[in-house]
Amino acid sequence: MNIALCVLYFGVLALLSGYGLHRLHLVVLCRIHRKRLQAIVDSAPYVAERSDEKLPRVTIQLPLFNESTVTNRLLDAIAKMDYPASRLEIQVLDDSTDETQAIAHAHVERLRAQGVDAVYLHRVDRTGYKAGALDNGLKVAKGDLVAVFDADFVPQPDFVRSIVGHFDDPKVAMVQTRWGHMNRDHSNLTQIQALMLDGHHLVENRARCGAGFLFNFSGTGGMWRRQAIEDAGGWEHDTLTEDLDLSYRAQLKGWKFVYRPDVVTPSELPEEVSAVRAQQYRWAKGTVQTARKLMGRVLRSDLTLSQRVEAFFHLTPHFAYPLMVMLSVLLLPAMILMPAASSLTMFLVDLPLLTATTGSLAAFYMEAERAQGRRSVRAAMRLPMLIALGTGLAPHLTKAVFDGVKNMAGEFVRTPKQGTNKARYKVYANMPWLEIGLALLSFGSVVASITSGHWFATPFAMLFMSGYAYVAVLVATEQKGRKVVTPVSSETVSDAPPALASDETAAAAN
Repeated sequence: MNIALCVLYFGVLALLSGYGLHRLHLVVLCRIHRKRLQAIVDSAPYVAERSDEKLPRVTIQLPLFNESTVTNRLLDAIAKMDYPASRLEIQVLDDSTDETQAIAHAHVERLRAQGVDAVYLHRVDRTGYKAGALDNGLKVAKGDLVAVFDADFVPQPDFVRSIVGHFDDPKVAMVQTRWGHMNRDHSNLTQIQALMLDGHHLVENRARCGAGFLFNFSGTGGMWRRQAIEDAGGWEHDTLTEDLDLSYRAQLKGWKFVYRPDVVTPSELPEEVSAVRAQQYRWAKGTVQTARKLMGRVLRSDLTLSQRVEAFFHLTPHFAYPLMVMLSVLLLPAMILMPAASSLTMFLVDLPLLTATTGSLAAFYMEAERAQGRRSVRAAMRLPMLIALGTGLAPHLTKAVFDGVKNMAGEFVRTPKQGTNKARYKVYANMPWLEIGLALLSFGSVVASITSGHWFATPFAMLFMSGYAYVAVLVATEQKGRKVVTPVSSETVSDAPPALASDETAAAAN
């Protein structure tokens, strides 16, 4: 029994360490390819002096579903876009069932009266959700290039001019820009979310773009060549991350992607942990579904071996969540049944595992801070909180992983946008009994690690305990007294960021 427990325990640690080392590899790639990444920015074709007739026609698609709190803000920003009116079309793709219909339609009419080429398209049959809306709009779009913005984004006036020149290269299919965060400093929760998303954009996307690996359109804040969408088979809705799905299908067809970290579009982060859990659930489930759908095609493709290996890590990061939950469950019996490690064992086993997990995560987010001109130490200071949040979300996202393994597609759960009315849309969540149970179990691990002399495990057992307890308390507090819930069923926030990257970190416990 002890041998079986030891093998299982260290097997889980090894798998989690593998994901940790992969993150460190991405940091190294950013450093190796920094000149190439800067060259992409510096060599972007300058279009400000081109005559209107020499500029490509662009359609901006705005998929909406019950977004009454942010619709006017979005359309006001789009109306300020610095691009010739004769070359720009705005499509409002509204699937709403509430007052958003009237708000969006009235705003479009005002824009049309001002000479803006804006159209309002409303669907009664919401087949395919966001993917269906985008596909429906594409059928009548005037543009050769198509930009997409979700309702919680505020595009800047120079967005189109900043990136449209990349499409002078006929092989370029998509240009993705970086997300900003308008409410980054609202709370600890939003600060940690912002750091995690910065890691995706400023480490993962930069590393993959610089090294020539496959990366994904993030569902918003990017522009596509219409021909590439059609060549890849169009928007499909058999997964919940249609943007990740289309991205891989297009790149497997030979199309090129470009990442522009210097072009930033501000967006709004969820301010309640229940909304974060709902958003992350869809991302996790959708990424697993996309892996089911396309992994075989990727592995059989003529991509290089390094491209295929990177694609594997790109499509499977959420499997770290069930591994993390398994580790937290195994920790208590491991502390009780396994003898405390000697100093030599700690040096040869524990220290490398710690470096592969916590160390790599610290390097990952320090690189994200450094890349945007912030002090790297800020990321290190937030690391315990980041680990705690990722730990607390692990049980819920483990369900998402298993759901994605079992089921394709599914119903979207809309992420609330705060906008001008912070009480308008809320997310209902069940009481977090699983998180409470795991917090109590982890408390037992803390006690066992101290009494049995497993000192190396104590801080990580405490992180497990605090992470589960933190999310459980937040969810329970938010749901207490919540009587009126507005049910909604579509997510128009961007579609495929990575897992909350603290999954593997707490795995250093031993």
